[in-house]
Amino acid sequence: MAALRYVHVDVFTDRALEGNQLAVFTDARELDDTTMQALALEIGFSESVFVLPAEQGGTVRVRIFTPRTELPFAGHPILGAAWVLAAPLQRGVVELETGRGTIPVELDRDASGAIAFGRMEQPIPAIEPFPDPSPLFAALGVEGSVAPVETYDNGPRFTFVLLGSPDEVAALVPDFAALEALGVQVSCASRVDGVTWKTRMFAPAFGVAEDPATGSAAGPLACHACRHGLADWGEWLEIAQGTEMGRPSTLFALAESDGRSITRVACGGRAVVVARGEFRI
Repeated sequence: MAALRYVHVDVFTDRALEGNQLAVFTDARELDDTTMQALALEIGFSESVFVLPAEQGGTVRVRIFTPRTELPFAGHPILGAAWVLAAPLQRGVVELETGRGTIPVELDRDASGAIAFGRMEQPIPAIEPFPDPSPLFAALGVEGSVAPVETYDNGPRFTFVLLGSPDEVAALVPDFAALEALGVQVSCASRVDGVTWKTRMFAPAFGVAEDPATGSAAGPLACHACRHGLADWGEWLEIAQGTEMGRPSTLFALAESDGRSITRVACGGRAVVVARGEFRI
């Protein structure tokens, strides 16, 4: 019988029992794919992370599973895993090898030495128009989008629907069966004021009806907002998510451009370790 230790961390929050829950299995060397997937389903969080020895010169290699599938990259698992690993390693930068390359996470510490903030560099997404948004609008119960509906691929794929006000985002009651049939991960967002945004993300086809905080969608949201004149390149956006789920979260995202193409995407936030445990299987 193996004892599999994990750390439960709430990500994109500085308060326990808020943000997006994550399980980090700190030593997954003895686990096969089937067991990792079964553990992710057993835990039931939007994602679980399994830490393995590095293979490409990074600090560690990580594998990320939703309750249904493995992802090549995801935001809150990267920040949460780096937060958990950086404390014992006493490192200012943790480099996590993922299915989308090595992701560096820079960690700031306060005067006591405790980790206070983390920011990750994200893959620059590929962008494509969503071919026919009408079924998506119907599934969301909205009339349209204030910007073109486009899909951004940085490992996972997110389709963005921008609404006219934060109240419209808060009022969404999607048809989850229709969204699952479309097979999309859809982020619905609105600018609040200045650099502040509100967003909700739905992905029932991936076993996540609604996500409390989606770091891998935050960077593409900054790209989408800047590309369509709703935010300024090089300016950090503050993104609120998860309120309707009782898991309020705060994410920060940045996109930079040289005038021809996107040159940098970053996402940051905080996390709180709330529990430690082990499975015996």
